[in-house]
Amino acid sequence: MAKRAKKSAPRKGHVIGRFITFEGGEGSGKSTQIQMLADHLKSEGIETLVTREPGGSPGAEIIRHLLLSGVGKLLGADAETLLFAAARDDHVHQVIKPALEKGAWVLCDRFTDSTAAYQGAAGKVDAAFIRALTHATIGKLEPDLTFILDVPVAVGLQRAIKRRGRAVADRFEGESLSFHESLRDAYRKIAEENSARCVVIDANNEPAEVAERIWRALQDRLPTCVSVGAGA
Repeated sequence: MAKRAKKSAPRKGHVIGRFITFEGGEGSGKSTQIQMLADHLKSEGIETLVTREPGGSPGAEIIRHLLLSGVGKLLGADAETLLFAAARDDHVHQVIKPALEKGAWVLCDRFTDSTAAYQGAAGKVDAAFIRALTHATIGKLEPDLTFILDVPVAVGLQRAIKRRGRAVADRFEGESLSFHESLRDAYRKIAEENSARCVVIDANNEPAEVAERIWRALQDRLPTCVSVGAGA
């Protein structure tokens, strides 16, 4: 299994691949902020790949369709979690690892923290089962940095409704208010237990302001990596 690049200072003119994930509940603005960060990184001369979970690779996108349609829920919580793991395995090996090995920065909309929050904390799937699946699918791969976008549940769900318009709520948007409250609590706990990797961003503001906070946090957490892109 290929190892991730170490966090040592890169050579002049060389950009080391970095893996950055975005997490948060429904309507937290992840997609918008990922694209804004990608544009900023590209302006600094850093090769950047934007991807998502579930999905991101051809095989995983097929599984995504099944999951968001609600088929996974019909099969039961453990089976649904297995589907997420299968999608992640294909995504990691077909897209994420190859991009990192080429030196690109990978920005991913959701990753393992989503499984821990959605299926684990909110869905009550056994934590040991989730850890075993995580180890089997990604091994030692871990994000260099995770942004957890935090918004009040009512705000996030209202944004989700506005975004989808007349379309039917997907598998998770249609869950109960208590489910979404438990998600928010789970993400806060994840951030607290993984403070070296996770940064909580107050996303209940205008997108430009949220993007600026994310950029400042990125410079603070990965200063050498960000500066090396410009003029490389």
